[in-house]
Amino acid sequence: MNELALESKPIYERIFDSLRGEIVGKVYNIGDRVPSEKELADAFNVSRITSKKALELLAKEGLIVRMPGRGSFVIEAGTAERVENVPDECVKPLLIGLVITDFGNTFGTGMIYGMESSSAEHDSFLLLRRSFGIPENEEKAIRDFLNLGVDGIIVFPAQGEFYNSEILKLVIQQFPLVLVDRHLKGVAAASICTDNVKAARLGTDHLLELKHKHICLLTPPPMDTTAIEDRIEGFIQSHAERGVMVDRTLWLDKITSTLPNSFHTVNMDKDIQMIKAHLQQNPHITALFAIEYNIALLAKAAVESLNKRIPEDISIICFDSPSTTLGSGYQFTHLMQAEEEIGKLAVENVLKLKHGEKVPNRVTLDAKLVIGVSTAAARQ
Repeated sequence: MNELALESKPIYERIFDSLRGEIVGKVYNIGDRVPSEKELADAFNVSRITSKKALELLAKEGLIVRMPGRGSFVIEAGTAERVENVPDECVKPLLIGLVITDFGNTFGTGMIYGMESSSAEHDSFLLLRRSFGIPENEEKAIRDFLNLGVDGIIVFPAQGEFYNSEILKLVIQQFPLVLVDRHLKGVAAASICTDNVKAARLGTDHLLELKHKHICLLTPPPMDTTAIEDRIEGFIQSHAERGVMVDRTLWLDKITSTLPNSFHTVNMDKDIQMIKAHLQQNPHITALFAIEYNIALLAKAAVESLNKRIPEDISIICFDSPSTTLGSGYQFTHLMQAEEEIGKLAVENVLKLKHGEKVPNRVTLDAKLVIGVSTAAARQ
């Protein structure tokens, strides 16, 4: 075949021809492992989608067998039998990269526990990097994972739904990617998170059933963060369904001390004073809905500094309320998220994508209302 004809072929066919020639020429013998998708992509300077097509053609021709988690191996021509006695050094466990903003006892630890448990069940390894909510750190972590040759990536996106170019590249190249806790609007990436609209509606329903009509919503600036936007939407829906007017003047959406990389004493004190002043200016408020646990802690401190009682004077509800290992400590009435299940599904879905299976673009899990000591009927 002349050079002009070769050049007119799609690149994946040229890679296929090259590998087939090496197999026929005994460069690779029966049982030998051929280069992986990543190795071929690097060698030919193409995407992994292209190199994957070339390997799929070889498998269709009956020249190789593709073994998930192990690689692709030469088989006897015309057969589809699995390669036996593949050397242990050829067996490569699957590597999953996890980029998370941060984790603590409020949200994240249970999710990572679920991921670690699921990855162990599937003979894969989980590699962790924290971004601290900084987009540049998130981008670098993704690049580092790709350079390490991970088989899939799970990302807890940085606060503010930053559309970093690395995530968009992964989506375009159809690299196994799963987002957790939130989704990126307009981006066709698989995601797993809490049904935040339904959960916030459940929590607001509880307060309204206790006859609270003047509820202060405490939240960070939404900044296009879908998890926060959805919780606000659920709060509004609950009021609408019950015919109760939403008073937006009672909201505080400037809480910043709980944002990643911002949790320090100065900002905490500032936020506590802001909540305290807001309560003094609006003495008819009878309940606070904190969008997350750390904000509930700030609210509790503000209420107590006014010598008011929880829940007799002011009720507080929030998302998540971790207990200590001994089961002691103050527990808010809260929406408990299925953290471990989110983690397990994230690993399972990224592995399915790795093996060419389809997964839903968006999976949402229900949260559970847990009644604690921080809510009671509204004061008259």
